[in-house]
Amino acid sequence: RAPTTILQLNIGLYCNQACNHCHVESSPKRTEMMDRVVADRCLELLASCSTITTLDITGGAPELNDQFRYLVTRAREIEKEQNRKLEIIDRCNLTVLLEPDQEDLPQFLALNKVTIAASLPCY
Repeated sequence: RAPTTILQLNIGLYCNQACNHCHVESSPKRTEMMDRVVADRCLELLASCSTITTLDITGGAPELNDQFRYLVTRAREIEKEQNRKLEIIDRCNLTVLLEPDQEDLPQFLALNKVTIAASLPCY
């Protein structure tokens, strides 16, 4: 068996969209969200597994979860502390960039060298 290289985290089902094609039925009505305790456990796993080279963050709209920026920031700190290379992917629907309180999101993603895997709403 090959070593694990990708840690994909679904950090919640809340989304600013309600797309018919969504396989997890995310929407503005969903309330399931990863909390700090679980986020910290995921970061412990990331730190302890040196074969992981990609942190793939998904969800409804993962950027709207309170843990999103924390996960990205801490993952970059782990990368620096352990002198390793880590790709961080944000699975983004792009409309989240227009949401209130997300005006600085593009700068945050760029500053933290986050790769955006974009999807477009079905409307």
